[in-house]
Amino acid sequence: MKVLVSFLTILACIWPLNGVMFQLAPNTQKCLKEDIQANQLVMGEYEVSDVPGQVIDYIARDTKGHILSQKEHITKGKFSFMSEVYDTYEICFISKVPPHQRGIGQEVSLSTKKGVETKSYEGIGEASKLKPLEVDLRRLEELSDSIVRDFALMRKREEEMRDTNEKTNSRVLFFSIFSMCCLLGLATWQVLYLRRYFKAKKLIE
Repeated sequence: MKVLVSFLTILACIWPLNGVMFQLAPNTQKCLKEDIQANQLVMGEYEVSDVPGQVIDYIARDTKGHILSQKEHITKGKFSFMSEVYDTYEICFISKVPPHQRGIGQEVSLSTKKGVETKSYEGIGEASKLKPLEVDLRRLEELSDSIVRDFALMRKREEEMRDTNEKTNSRVLFFSIFSMCCLLGLATWQVLYLRRYFKAKKLIE
């Protein structure tokens, strides 16, 4: 039992980590996208290497273009926003270099958390006077619920995609049959027309 709890605790500590580091070329932008369920809190931290004369802005938005978080001339900081609906959200970093300056690439690091990952279980444990093991079990319970919801959502999307593929295949099949019938009808008409034409010219009996 202790081994299982230790393993799950390690899993809970590893799971929330979602960090990335990349090089941003001058006067370009790079966007990171992720599908997020509705009513989930998203928190993140960023850090940008400092280059004199160059600035980087960031913006977080959904597929409809609604701006959820935005800041100019960033160096190091945090951000957070709440997802209203299930959608693909993106965080973009935009490099700006004056025309008279020869720009160089800047290093950008970003780490994000969402949903259950954003909760402070240490504070919850202190407020509820829970033992460390109880806090770990509560974290694992909520983490497992989050994973189950993610899998359920993935399964739902898979079913929707399968239904769409089946409908598309049915339409393609009907269209193919209709096209074949049209071609057969056209070929029959051409044969009869040519037969009548040759008979009229007395080329065939």
